[in-house]
Amino acid sequence: MPKAARPRSAGDDKKQRDLQAGVALLWGEQDRPARGPKPSLTPQRIAGSAVALADAEGLEAVSMSKVAAAFNVSAMALYRYVPGKTELVELMVESVLADVPDLTTAGPGWRPRLIAWAQRSWQVYQAHPWLIAATAMRRQVMGPNQLGWLDAALAAMEPTGLTAAQRHQVFLLLAGHVRSLAQQLVDFDEDHNREWTRLTNELLTRQADRFPALTRAVADGAFAPDDIDPLAFGLERILDGVQTLIDRTGPAST
Repeated sequence: MPKAARPRSAGDDKKQRDLQAGVALLWGEQDRPARGPKPSLTPQRIAGSAVALADAEGLEAVSMSKVAAAFNVSAMALYRYVPGKTELVELMVESVLADVPDLTTAGPGWRPRLIAWAQRSWQVYQAHPWLIAATAMRRQVMGPNQLGWLDAALAAMEPTGLTAAQRHQVFLLLAGHVRSLAQQLVDFDEDHNREWTRLTNELLTRQADRFPALTRAVADGAFAPDDIDPLAFGLERILDGVQTLIDRTGPAST
């Protein structure tokens, strides 16, 4: 027998209201008071201050009280404009993604346009390392700027002949490649890396017979510094695969 639907609780209703409020805030559709003094702040100004704080100290340093202090107001005063930190982080993401790329300037063809998209995305992550945590892979409220980046990438692939589902999967591959590099950027610590390399080399020296392929790769310089651009290298491999898929499905502009 099918299970009976769980009755809606007060908590469910609150979550729905919170989600609706977040959408309205991101899309500029929140109700504005018809009377009273003109607001001294805006959600956009508050988000800009929070972005500056996160750029300087990391996302974990962002709090309503710290952002409020930048405007010489109380934390409670900010709640008139932003319901809480969750919504504030969503506004921060929108703020740093405001410059939605115009991929038509990259030249004709889907390939240079997707390369331009990935390069622009990588630049944003480099400028705002906290963005990797703020856009964790989960369903979240997305504003017009975030959707604009997705739309630009999908538009670049429309002439390829790939299905909508395939274009979406290609987008996820590109975004995942950029996010992987961004995560490495966040996690990298030079002192720790130096010590890890030393200890790993010592370990492999003692255990070479157990890991022969890895030992040979290390000896041949697999982990040594090189001049390979990891963004470009990964992009070329991904896009080569996309071209193969296009060739299998039918003719298209490259």
